[in-house]
Amino acid sequence: MTTDEAIRLVTTARDDDELFGGDAPERRYRELVGALHPDRLGWAGPGIRDAATAAFLRVTNRWRARRATVLHGYRCGRPAYSGDLADLYDVGADRLLKLPRDAADNDLMVREQRALRTLAERGDPRWLPYVPRLVDSFTHRDADTGAERRITVLGTAPGLHSLVEVRRAYPDGLDARDVAWMWRRLLVALGLAHRAGLVHGAVLPTHVLIDPDAHGVVLVDWCFSTPLGGRVPAMVPDHDTWYPPEVPDRGPCGPGTDIFMATRCMTWLLNRDAPRQLLDFAKGCRQRFLRSRPDDAWLLLRELDEVLHRLYGPRTFRPFTLNP
Repeated sequence: MTTDEAIRLVTTARDDDELFGGDAPERRYRELVGALHPDRLGWAGPGIRDAATAAFLRVTNRWRARRATVLHGYRCGRPAYSGDLADLYDVGADRLLKLPRDAADNDLMVREQRALRTLAERGDPRWLPYVPRLVDSFTHRDADTGAERRITVLGTAPGLHSLVEVRRAYPDGLDARDVAWMWRRLLVALGLAHRAGLVHGAVLPTHVLIDPDAHGVVLVDWCFSTPLGGRVPAMVPDHDTWYPPEVPDRGPCGPGTDIFMATRCMTWLLNRDAPRQLLDFAKGCRQRFLRSRPDDAWLLLRELDEVLHRLYGPRTFRPFTLNP
């Protein structure tokens, strides 16, 4: 493996399976380290050396995280999921340990911990199942590098699937009646957050999880959250078009920021037969300027219910499966 090939693989791999492969991960790791090790790059120019060094640090950190056995009493195996910033390990008892891949993202991990504490303290207990539960948080120091990473342990629920999985199962989109219950419950999660004084800041398909059988919704990944009126600290890579203008413009954000993104998620799920009244409702939620958008998720939920009632009559339970 050449240095250029190794840099490309490390920077583009979406998860550990892509990076290390499924058949011989230790051999792949040795190949990567051999191609990227700074001591072997005396021939290279500064640009290649810098890129290779960054890739070397990233691959060694990810390998150590993959191989970790016990962190603060939590036994870890291989990652169960790979998120935007962190790998998540199933540590049993319906808990996930969230380990950032880069210590530079510690501040975002702290944001999530702070947001989840705020939600637990200020949120209406009836709606807390719509967000993750903070079980534990601590700092782990890497014995080899000395880097310290902020780790979060989250309470989870079985049987959850992201909207990305939903869209993958229904590539032509969903019937509006199926999207309706997801939309309603997502607005509940936002109403909980906004009344607690928080903007989620990254309402994206990867962060909206559903329970198909029970029609549950959990809004995860609060690393990009901010107090009402604050600025979202960062944008998830490759999702620029999902954000309203105030986020890339580094302007103050409010409930309408989350409502814009949540609406984008829901319209992304709809099939081409979606009724015009529902699309008009969505259009009103995605006005360009924050001041022009709805700013009360609970009021918006009532308005959505009125639209749905006009379209379909009284609510009834509609079974949903990810195996159409």
